[in-house]
Order: sequence, then structure tokens, then C-alpha cells
Amino acid sequence: MIAHGAAPGHPARPRGAWRRLAADPAVLAAALAIQVLLLVFIVWPLVRVVVVSLTPGGLWSTAAYAEQLRSWYIQRAVVNSLLVGVLTAGVSVVLGFAYAYTLVRTAVPLRRLLHLLAILPIVSPPFVSSIAIILLFGRGGIITSGVLGLQDFNIYGFKGLLLAQVMTFAPVAYLILRGVLEGIDPTLEDAALNLGAGRLTVFRRVLLPLATPGIASAFLVVFIESLADFGNPLLLAGSAFPILSVQAYLQITGMFNLPAGAALSVLLLAPSIAAFLIYRAIVGRRRYVTITGKPGRSSLKATSPLTTGLLFATTALMAGLVVLFYAVIAAGALARTWGVDNRPSLDALRYVLSVGGETIRDTLTIAVTATPVSGLLGMVVAFLVVRRRFPGRGVLEMTSLLNFALPGTVVGIGYILAFNQRPLLLTGTMLILVACFVFRYVPVGIQSGIAVLRQIDPAIEEAAQNLGASSALTFRRVTLPLVRPAFFSALVFAFVRAMTAISAAVFLVSANWNLMTVQILSEVGSGRYNAAAAYSMVLLAIVVAAIAAIGLLLRRGYSPVQGRFL
Repeated sequence: MIAHGAAPGHPARPRGAWRRLAADPAVLAAALAIQVLLLVFIVWPLVRVVVVSLTPGGLWSTAAYAEQLRSWYIQRAVVNSLLVGVLTAGVSVVLGFAYAYTLVRTAVPLRRLLHLLAILPIVSPPFVSSIAIILLFGRGGIITSGVLGLQDFNIYGFKGLLLAQVMTFAPVAYLILRGVLEGIDPTLEDAALNLGAGRLTVFRRVLLPLATPGIASAFLVVFIESLADFGNPLLLAGSAFPILSVQAYLQITGMFNLPAGAALSVLLLAPSIAAFLIYRAIVGRRRYVTITGKPGRSSLKATSPLTTGLLFATTALMAGLVVLFYAVIAAGALARTWGVDNRPSLDALRYVLSVGGETIRDTLTIAVTATPVSGLLGMVVAFLVVRRRFPGRGVLEMTSLLNFALPGTVVGIGYILAFNQRPLLLTGTMLILVACFVFRYVPVGIQSGIAVLRQIDPAIEEAAQNLGASSALTFRRVTLPLVRPAFFSALVFAFVRAMTAISAAVFLVSANWNLMTVQILSEVGSGRYNAAAAYSMVLLAIVVAAIAAIGLLLRRGYSPVQGRFL
């Protein structure tokens, strides 16, 4: 028995691992190149934010932090950001769990439609909810002014922002919790019911403990997303309810105070990193798994008819609110002048397609460029993490996932500070936007790829290599087809986020390269709500069409190398 160290030839030994990597130059080159890219485009911008925040006058000092934290306004912004983050996460998890439980554990009608309505906000710009809330409840809104006749109602501030955040991020909680509930064998609940336990007891003693890690993960993910959100607070928070991400943006763009903006970004980063580390600990170490030899079949007795009816009514109400929001966006896009002349007209759409044509082309060019790079990079990193053992593998995985925890405001400010001077002078170019999107959204592809690869027997790839195929050929012809579902998820997520991103992108656009999301914010700021709604509808149509196209290409086995369907 060997008490310390590893057995000879064990993959954990660094020398043996490097020897195996050296024998496979393609894998070695890929691992080194990816680690360099991650350091340059993820770690270096973050380092620059911290350094600039600590060197306000060229000398090391915490003066920027002290100055900001002495301000009662910034103190309120910190408290408000944490308060909205916690409340958004809590409400979103409750609503998301109720929605997921209704669709997974009860036999309600229209489940397919309800699911599609639930995920619609995910493929939309993150501030569409804010625009809809303004059109419905703002000054001159359909409900406040048109229906209720209220002239002094103020939707801006805490209540409007919380509503927008919940409408934006509850679907994220729903998707996470739906996967959790689908992974719990329903026959466990049936068994408890058959043994005489009451429905509430079964829910509290069987289902809830099994779903607890997923609930905690959903809470932390939504909390991180809420802290990082920029579009909703910019449109709805107002000056009376300051939010940290908006204040960091204003310090950079309004007051041109880089150290102050960097300091606020670090303050915003701290709770996000803490939540991310807790999330990783929960996901990585505490999993409650039920495994059976075949899918369980349930009689769906876990809820009484009355409870099922109440759950369906709640779910239908939430879905109806989504329909209302998108209906008012469509109505706003077809209005002549919102709040003044709401007669239908195509003027706003003509304006978007003519004046905004270049912005649409810029957005599509950047998204189409970043999407395949992000998808392939995610699969390569997942392959290296799961299938190869080498020194620094854990560091590579952690570095690649770091951007998941970074608020977009921090990323945007970091890219400005890191790439505005030689030798990496990228500011104002298309490349800085592409790089931002690739490395910001690659973690989802990596996680999806890791999950799928761990379910695939490595003997399949080993057989190909034993027959003489190189690692690169094996990855392209064997591994990639096997991870097609994860690859599809990575492509869809990367494209949707590249089309709808705002918090980081708002710092990186220029006169040469603009994005539709930034243009929508500009239209709202100018009071042209019909133009903003029209941009949102065009953007949503492009995203839905692209998702369908990506799914079609991957289902039919399209080969970009050969340029044809296989």
C-alpha cells in the first residue's frame, strides 16, 4: 500500500501528464492556447479593474473606495442593489418553482404552450419587460392613464424595477427548477402516498429535500443575474432609487472618473463572486440524485384537484402577464406616437429598417461571428476538462467559468481599461465586442459539454484513436457529433446573448459598431417608445428565426467543413 503520492503512471502525476500531452501535440497546443486566451480576455480585464480602482492618482491607494463609500447616495445604491437582488431571487424562485411543478407534476392542459410562453423572456432583450411596464403603467400608460385614469401614478423606482426583474429572471429559475423536478423520480412520491402520507407531508418530506440543492442553485443564479442587470435599472430605477451597476456606468460615461467607476465595479463584484462560490459548492458537492433503471411512471396523485386548479390558475396568470407584455410591445411598435396618437401605423418599423438598418447589420455580424467561436470553444474546453488530465486543468476550468460570476458592468469596464492601449488596442473595433461575447457566454457551453461528456463512455473515442485517428480528427468526427445537444445549447445561448446583451456592450459600442440593444436604450431615453418597441420586435423575430435555423442545421447534420447536409 502506498501511503502518499500516486501510483506509477497515475494520470494525476504532473510529469506523466505532461509526457502524455507532449505525445499529443494538438491537445497540448489547444490547452496552452486556450489558457492564454482565457488569461488575456477574462483575467487581465478583471485585474485592470482592480488595479485602476487602487491607483486613482497613479499611486496605490484606497481613496477611490473611501470617497465612494462616504457618499450616502452610493451607500443607498449598495443596499438597494442587494435588496433588489435578494427579493428578485426569492420571488423568482417561488414563481419558477410553482410554474415548473405545475407543468411537471400535474396533468394540466396547454403545457407545451405554457412552457413556450415561460421561456419567451429569455430570448428577448433583458429590458423588454421594462419597456412594457412603462407602456402599461408609466405616464400615459394604457392601464394607469387609459383604464384607471391615474395621472400622478409613478411606476419608477423600487416597485417598477422589482416587477421588471422578476418578469425577466423568473423564467431562468423556471428552467433550472424544471430540470430539477424532471430528475426526481415521481414514483417516490407515489410510494409515500400509498403508505398513507398526506400530500403536504409528501411535498415537505420527500420532494422538497430532493429539490433543495436545485432551489438554492436557482436562487444564487438569479441573484447573480439581478446584481449584474443593467438595462432594467437604467430604465426604471430612477434617481430616487440608485442601483450600483447604473452608478458605475454613470461614473465612467458621465463623469469620466475611471477609478471611481472601477471601485464601484469591485463593490458590485464582491457579492457576485461570493454567490458564485456558494453556487459552485452546492452544485459540486451536494447533489441529491434518484437513479432507477427505467423512467418512472407516476399517476400524478401528488396534488388534489383543488390544488391543481389553483396551480393552473397561477400558471395561466403568469403566462397571461407575459402575453400582455409582448402584446403591448407589439402595439407600441405599431403606434404612430405612443401616448399621443396610438392609431396603427408602420412608420416605426420603416424607421427601424431604414435608419436602423446599419445597426441591425452590425448586431447580426457580431453575433454570427461570436456564436460558432463560443460554441466550439466551449466544447473544446469541456473535452479537455473531462477527457484529458494535465497540470492546470482545474485552473483552466475555473478560469473559463469565472465570467459567469462577473457582472456585465465589470466586464465592460474591464475591457475598456484592458484594451485601450497597445499592444492590445481593440477599443472601437468589432473584435472587442466579439471577444467580449465569446468569453462572457462560453461558460454555458462548457458546462453543457461537461455534463454530456461525462455520460459518454470514453472507449468510443479511444477506439477511434486506436485505429489511427488523431485527437483533432477524433474530436471533430466522433466527440462533436455525440455532444450535439450540448453544442446546440451553446450555440443558441451564445447567439441569443450576443443579440440581446447590454450591460457590457454599452461600454464597447462605437461610431463604427453599434448594437440594437444600445439603440433601444437610446430610443427610450429620447422618449421614442414606438421606435424602441419596433426595434424590440425586430430583434425578437431575428432571434427566434436564428434558433429555428440552428436547430434545423444540427438536426440535419449540416457540415460547415463540407458546406452541405450530411
